[in-house]
Amino acid sequence: MTTVTSPPPATGAAEAKSATGRAPLRRGLLRWLFVAPALAYMALFFGYPLVRNIVMSFQHYTPKTYFTGEAPFNGLDNWRAVFAGELFTDALWHTALFTVGSLLGQFTIGLALAVFFSRRFRLSGFVRAVLLLPWLVPMVVSAVVWRRILDQDHGMLNTALHGVGLVPQDGVPWLSSPGVALLSAIMVNIWIGIPFNMVILYGGLQEIPRDLYEAASLDGSGPWRTFRSVTLPMLRPVITVVLVLGFMSTVKILDLILALTSGGPADSTQTLGTVTYQLSFLQLDFGQGAVVGNVLILISAVFAVLYLRANRADFGKGK
Repeated sequence: MTTVTSPPPATGAAEAKSATGRAPLRRGLLRWLFVAPALAYMALFFGYPLVRNIVMSFQHYTPKTYFTGEAPFNGLDNWRAVFAGELFTDALWHTALFTVGSLLGQFTIGLALAVFFSRRFRLSGFVRAVLLLPWLVPMVVSAVVWRRILDQDHGMLNTALHGVGLVPQDGVPWLSSPGVALLSAIMVNIWIGIPFNMVILYGGLQEIPRDLYEAASLDGSGPWRTFRSVTLPMLRPVITVVLVLGFMSTVKILDLILALTSGGPADSTQTLGTVTYQLSFLQLDFGQGAVVGNVLILISAVFAVLYLRANRADFGKGK
């Protein structure tokens, strides 16, 4: 007698399939829940001000707006007024000179010091700690101190240079001459930024395997060839970080210029940051100030994208 067995009910299989389908959805929901606070923070404190600043650049926004709430749109009038002004063109050029000069000086001296301290010697840790002081002191304090040092009549720098016969008795007008003031501001910013470059590059040097230097030495490579063939290639990701972060902090600098020269003399140290401050808080034309602010944001965003792409390329090579 043949027994016919009926197939088991498909309820269990269907439930298992349904549970399997819900698992990725649940995991995805959990991921978004963990990310949601960060997204909310960025949208509130970065996204909204950015959008508001962009909208403001197309409005006639004055102090009266804070009381009436009226900020009529004026199209591209703010943009035309800013771009047509000679001050914006000069400030853009000064910003480029200030940024490039500062980065070159900070990076070159910072790298030299990092290589120097990588050869550990007695009291090297103490000396590194002392060299960190310019970076730890608030920038306004540093600027005020340097303003006294660079004073033409009573500054320590002119007094010292005159003492060794390098400058005449009336000294060099470090902050009062249109041809020298921007160079002086660059010099001060280099002094402030050297410790940051030194510390980051020093940390990168410590991560380079010593075996590579031993192999280069066995191959007969001299110090300069070893530096070009081993140190610089291995240090490239750190160099990228240092230069991009340094650029983004330097291109928008404001407090240092205000404390040193207030944008003078004769607007010779006006940068995009100081022009934004002047338009928004001195002339109270918030629409035009927002235009210059948007230009700064755009420049920083371009270099941020370059930084991310460079990091991605380095990560891909590492894999």
